[in-house]
Amino acid sequence: MKMKALLLGAIASAALAPAAMAERGSDGTVNIIYWQAPSILNPFLSGGTKDVESSSLVIEPLARYNEKGELVPWLVDAVPTVENGGVSEDLTSITWKITPGLKWSDGSAFTSADVKFTYEYCTHPEGGCAQVTKFEGVTSVETPDDLTVKVTFEKPTPFPYGPFVGGESPILQAAQFADCMGAKAPECTEQNFNPIGTGPFVVDEFRPNDVITLSANPNYRDPGKPAFANVTFKGGGDATAAGRAVMETGEFDYAWNLQLAPDVIARMEEGGKGVAVAGFGPLVERIMLNNTNPDPALGPDERSVIRPHPFLSDPAVYKAMSMAIDRPLLVEIGYGKAGKVTCNWVPAPAIYAADIEGCDMQDIEGAKAMLEAAGYKDSNGDGVRETPDGKPMKILYQTSTNAVRQDFQALIKQWWSEIGIESELRNVNSSVFFGGDPGSPDTFQKFYADVEMYANTFNGTDPQSYFGNGLCDKAPTPASQWQGENISRFCDEEYDALHEELTKTADAAKRAEIGQQLNAMVFEKGGMIPLVHRGRLSAHSNTLGGVILNVWDTELWNAADWYRKDG
Repeated sequence: MKMKALLLGAIASAALAPAAMAERGSDGTVNIIYWQAPSILNPFLSGGTKDVESSSLVIEPLARYNEKGELVPWLVDAVPTVENGGVSEDLTSITWKITPGLKWSDGSAFTSADVKFTYEYCTHPEGGCAQVTKFEGVTSVETPDDLTVKVTFEKPTPFPYGPFVGGESPILQAAQFADCMGAKAPECTEQNFNPIGTGPFVVDEFRPNDVITLSANPNYRDPGKPAFANVTFKGGGDATAAGRAVMETGEFDYAWNLQLAPDVIARMEEGGKGVAVAGFGPLVERIMLNNTNPDPALGPDERSVIRPHPFLSDPAVYKAMSMAIDRPLLVEIGYGKAGKVTCNWVPAPAIYAADIEGCDMQDIEGAKAMLEAAGYKDSNGDGVRETPDGKPMKILYQTSTNAVRQDFQALIKQWWSEIGIESELRNVNSSVFFGGDPGSPDTFQKFYADVEMYANTFNGTDPQSYFGNGLCDKAPTPASQWQGENISRFCDEEYDALHEELTKTADAAKRAEIGQQLNAMVFEKGGMIPLVHRGRLSAHSNTLGGVILNVWDTELWNAADWYRKDG
């Protein structure tokens, strides 16, 4: 299958797969491989996509997004709107009606108390919650009865679907996590590794950064699902091995996030055991710029906390670094048809993307001139410029371990050296890098480096909460146990004010205009250097039916509908 056809038709063809006609557990075991191994099964304590994905097999939100980006009910009868009376006329509250009869996997009743508890858990003042932006502006969560949840906002909220929506904001069981509030949250190993859920599977054993074994939830709401009795969820290795395990050897049924060159994918498909599936959502490979000082000489409460960075806070520096990058070449070698040049943090939906000139043009000489004019000189002739106060422009550039990212690092290191900035390259095992362990010095949240490269995305098609990750108060700190999604520690009063305006704006065209302004601002003011708008590329075996790739929620969103078919 050609990559172009793959990108254009994979989702549509998958949607035509016949529905499963099996009894619960009748199809044996499904084998899933994520080369970024899950470290925890509680997405509130990790911003890593692989942790959100794996936990979605077990714990679920009230509503989520389907493969078309449409909001659909999940643990409720309907998505509340103004029209159906679920959202108040003044847009200050949303009321969810839980589907009667839902049970947790331990057989106890799922009630509104669990939903309220989840809010209290994530917003606890002594804890750190990776998904706290989902609850931005919420003043209360009330439970008039066991099946009703009323969320009230401090002001009119045109898009009230942040709390309890999508794979990043699932419901935790109050009884299980009652003693895990605030600072105790990361200490609750049993709860974080073996959450009780409403999803199609339950955890039998979780070995962090290695393997998860799961079995069909005996109390799942659909008596005929899931078709698979067991799941083996293997983590670790690399994208190449994962792709081969599905498309060449048939050892696994599903492989996630195959961040591989297009020709490599094409050769794997020739193995005849499986096919790649792809689609474009808002996923962006970017370089985050540390707006704080990561100097190892600083104490633990100051390193990557106090600002500014010795030189990355200067627009002349980060703009020159961006100008030196040949994005079209990165797309060509890293993704082919599964990548697009971008300088937008949120390139999709396209209505939010800003028109940023010069993004697709490398300009080494222009970058040199910009640095020279700003007073960054190579005074001793060693090829490395110094700041006006004499500090050498040397940076630590880190990312997770995978072949495409290491290729990108090598190229960008060379381009930056040509403009007089020296880079030390570092790559970290992805399970550790994205793991969210507050005790580890190597997580992307802790950001003990000058720049770091990765990609992530958000659930749904409205980026309000995602743009909220750039707010000043969302930066990870020791006080938040290094949780928080403002990884670059970007802080700009104008950005915060504009985001506040977005939260009050109902008109779709105006929301799009504000989104474009936020996109441009985070680029122009040094939050990050976007590189590639990536297509989501995964693979499934020829014998795995029911797979519908979803770029707007978790890829495992409909695992309850998967089944075994003839290859």
